[in-house]
Formats: sequence, C-alpha cells, structure tokens
Amino acid sequence: MNIILLGPPGAGKGTQAKRLTEKYHIPQVSTGDMLREALKEGTPLGLEAKKYMEQGGLVPDDVVIGLVKERIQKPDAGNGYMLDGFPRTAGQAQALDKILGDLGQKIDHVVSIEVPNSELLGRLTGRRTCRACGSGFHLMFDPPKKEGICDKCGGELYQRSDDVESTVKSRLETYEAQTKPLIAYYQNQGKLRRINGVGSMNDILSKIQTVLG
Repeated sequence: MNIILLGPPGAGKGTQAKRLTEKYHIPQVSTGDMLREALKEGTPLGLEAKKYMEQGGLVPDDVVIGLVKERIQKPDAGNGYMLDGFPRTAGQAQALDKILGDLGQKIDHVVSIEVPNSELLGRLTGRRTCRACGSGFHLMFDPPKKEGICDKCGGELYQRSDDVESTVKSRLETYEAQTKPLIAYYQNQGKLRRINGVGSMNDILSKIQTVLG
C-alpha cells in the first residue's frame, strides 16, 4: 500500500506516521531523510542536491523527484511506503504520478489530517522549553506545576521564536496556500481521505486505519 500523508504543523502527523509505518510494516519516506541518506552515500543526485543546499537554495523538483524514485525502489519499500513531506505542490504530484506510472505503481490513499487553525494555534503556541535542561512542557497538555518554572530543574521556561503566534499563523497560511491545489488534485482522483484530527492519538489512528481498510 502506497500512502501520502498530509497535515499542517501541529496536526500530529509525525506521531501518526510513526504508528502507521509500524502497523503496516512500510517505511516512512521523508524528503529530509532522503536528502541526508543520498548525501551520506554520495550518490550523483545527493551530490547535485548538496550544491543547492550549500548555497542556501531550494533543491529543484527534478532532483527531489529523482531521489524519491531511487528511494521507493529500495528493498524495504517492496510492500509499500508512506510519503511524508512530498509532494508539496500539484506540479510535484503530477511528476510523481509519471514516475510511478513508469514503475508500474500508483498512490493508493492520500490521508489529510485536518485540524481547525484555532486548535493548531493553541497546540503550537503552548509549547515551552527549559533554558537550563531543555525539558519540554505544554500549557494545554503538560503544564508545569509552577508557571514559567521547570518541574525538573527549576530553570526558566521560554517560548521558542518559531512558536510565537505571528510565526505560527504565517506557517499555517503557507501550508494552506501550498496544499490547497494538492488537495484538489487528489480529490479529483478520488484518492483523498479527510481525517478529523481533533481527538486522542488513538482515536485519530483508528480513523486513519478505517479509511485505509
């Protein structure tokens, strides 16, 4: 079974991806992991990607798609795989369909974990980190016993810059703008499976498993 997993920042996508790959015995294929692996192995595509990364630029679509093609032909992907973080655009989705067609493969399900922005804001802006020991807390889900103070070492808790509300809103807007055409693309193919991402991790996992069959 070949799956694409979509979800905005804070939707719990990483947690569900880990549990789904264990459940279905398929690898999680993320662009970050692929790039690191290709760089480590020194493959031609990895070296090509390195040039762009060293210049601080984005790796071009054709290089990323080439890496995906290499990765999904590895032995551990024989029973399927879960694509995480790719494709990001409708153009990448079209290119992916072409290489899968060449390989005699297809995407079976596109799972979109959907959470209202108001909920995501609470999840993402509520994170706090200890300056002294690095322990993490969450104002909604795992608050410290004393406000602003780490339970473990008594250090000061702070909010990371990427968890500030204005930054979070910008990240969510970027995701929505990027993903809307992608959602429409897979909806037109009849492959989109929308999942309500509000609830316990087990509830959401159960919903995903139901649509995967």
